[in-house]
Amino acid sequence: MSYFPAINDIVAARMRIGGAVLQTPLMNNMVLSERYGADIILKREDLQMVRSYKIRGAYNKMSQLSEDDLSAGVVCASAGNHAQGVAYSCQALKCRGTIYMPTTTPRQKIDQVRMFGKDYVDIVLTGDTFDDSNREALAFASGRGMTFIHPFDDPKTIEGQATVGMEIIQDATAPVDYLFVPIGGGGLASGVGSYFKQISPSTKVIGVEPAGAASMKAAIEAGHPVKLPSVDKFVDGAAVAQAGEYTFDICRRVLDDIVTVPEGKVCTAILELYNRSALVVEPAGALSIAALDAYADKIKGKTVVCVVSGSNNDITRTEEIKERSLLYEGLKHYFVVRFPQRSGALLNFLQQVLGKNDDITHFAYSKKNNREQGPALVGIELQNRDDLKPLLERMSEKGFVYEYLNEMPDLFQFLF
Repeated sequence: MSYFPAINDIVAARMRIGGAVLQTPLMNNMVLSERYGADIILKREDLQMVRSYKIRGAYNKMSQLSEDDLSAGVVCASAGNHAQGVAYSCQALKCRGTIYMPTTTPRQKIDQVRMFGKDYVDIVLTGDTFDDSNREALAFASGRGMTFIHPFDDPKTIEGQATVGMEIIQDATAPVDYLFVPIGGGGLASGVGSYFKQISPSTKVIGVEPAGAASMKAAIEAGHPVKLPSVDKFVDGAAVAQAGEYTFDICRRVLDDIVTVPEGKVCTAILELYNRSALVVEPAGALSIAALDAYADKIKGKTVVCVVSGSNNDITRTEEIKERSLLYEGLKHYFVVRFPQRSGALLNFLQQVLGKNDDITHFAYSKKNNREQGPALVGIELQNRDDLKPLLERMSEKGFVYEYLNEMPDLFQFLF
């Protein structure tokens, strides 16, 4: 597919969506700027009225439909943020909408869709991934003559997302040296990247994907969109198994690099943004900031913009986010410890094996399966990742037989 967003189409999109979309601020982040020795500026799309940039593309697409098409209704598939943008647009344009969402979508996002769409939308939960929902939504739209509002692979959607880039350049007080933008299906990256390459070609545009769903990187490496055999759904706003045709073609031309970030590192970024900058972001919204370490040497003394794409996070995920962060940082470790079946064995473990700064955060004892040993599932949190080696040495020296579960991913995922 040969298509590239034109400047006049992006300008027209910005004028078209002006009544429904906020011009979100560019805000310097002191904590990140001091850490990286650079001017780190956040484009706060988390402050959008639907708390993500997705309303830009959805409203730009839907506001250009004919009266007949609006009367027939629209259909979309989304993990959450696009659904909210479509729902809000349905209410604003008085249009019926049917919204397909994966069954794994956080409850908070489902409730938000209902709130923004009110009586204009119906929600259908189906499939485990965006791609599963997308297939059913396409079939539903085709069978009823309804317009499908694609979350990323549509020229009008891309032009709407490109208005984020237009606002960045309008509001920046200095030339932008590096721009970090998250990638799911590629609508935001292709839109913003295309605007920057035409207006500020010297800016290095860096796309960021979660390591467990790096579909755009796979597409560029293969020379065409490919479907990933599996997807880690944790970064739900960017967990797309296959990049779009339009977005792939544009991204390969406008992105200077793609960085993949482990999901655990994303969790660390979420917690640091909350604890140090009082920012509440969703996993996809933290992607661009989590990628800064990969460019730490290159961005020193530079002006850097990170697009914070959304803040639709579910508070019930907080413990999972903390757990993934601790595991990634090497501060949380799980073992099956085979305690000798004698009085005082656990006390000996606490006194002779556990370090003074170590903390047992999980303990589940199983009844003995032989006369000599009884297994226990033990979770230990460290204050310093370097404390792991001494802990393992003490377990061996004191005769405690153990299995280290962090290095057994299949079993580890089954247990937790």
